[in-house]
Amino acid sequence: MTNVAQIWVYLSGSPLLALALTLWAYRIALLISARLGGHPLANPVALAVAFVALAITALGMPYAKYFEGAQFVHFLLGTATVSLAVPIYQGLAALRGKIAALGIALVAGGVTSIASAVAVARLLHADRLIIGGLYAKSLTTPIAMGVAERIGASPSLTAAYAVTTGVLGAVLGRFVLNGVGCRAWWQRGFAIGVAAHGIGTSRAFAVHPEAGAYASLAMGMHGVLGAVLLPWLIGNA
Repeated sequence: MTNVAQIWVYLSGSPLLALALTLWAYRIALLISARLGGHPLANPVALAVAFVALAITALGMPYAKYFEGAQFVHFLLGTATVSLAVPIYQGLAALRGKIAALGIALVAGGVTSIASAVAVARLLHADRLIIGGLYAKSLTTPIAMGVAERIGASPSLTAAYAVTTGVLGAVLGRFVLNGVGCRAWWQRGFAIGVAAHGIGTSRAFAVHPEAGAYASLAMGMHGVLGAVLLPWLIGNA
């Protein structure tokens, strides 16, 4: 028991505890999701976030302390962002005959995601800081945080919005698309990729490879377009 106590004292003061906690939370979430047949309500990211939140609350660990270890995972987001070039390149051939439709969907989805969220926030008289974080919420998280920095918004708040948006899109997207009668996998995938970025794309790949391919294409295109246009548009507004 003495050795166990000594190990715990060491781990509780080490950033490795937060890193291990993050990885194990996601691993357990994946197992639960698989056991439930990949049901959309058992989204691994949503479950992992809940597990980590409960764990750090139970341990009395401040978020700043947790992030000391979790930043190793956060660092890899930059690499993941650069890798978006791969699905964009691989998906170029699939755009033949669909460029106009997908282009309109991309612009309409991006504009709607911003306009609806910002309009509701302003209607509720939300603080300027809260509204600023909503502009990039539908972009993949690392790009959204970069855009937030450039427009003077809070990157942390924007990241929270982005993760929430992705989880909600992955969980509810199936029901919304079924409700509007959208059946083609490429259409469903592209819609999820625009609205729910990486988390939604992961869900799309789990459902159907064609949906996943178009979701990754949409996520990459939306991320690039948003990173270029949002700072310019907001800066000139």
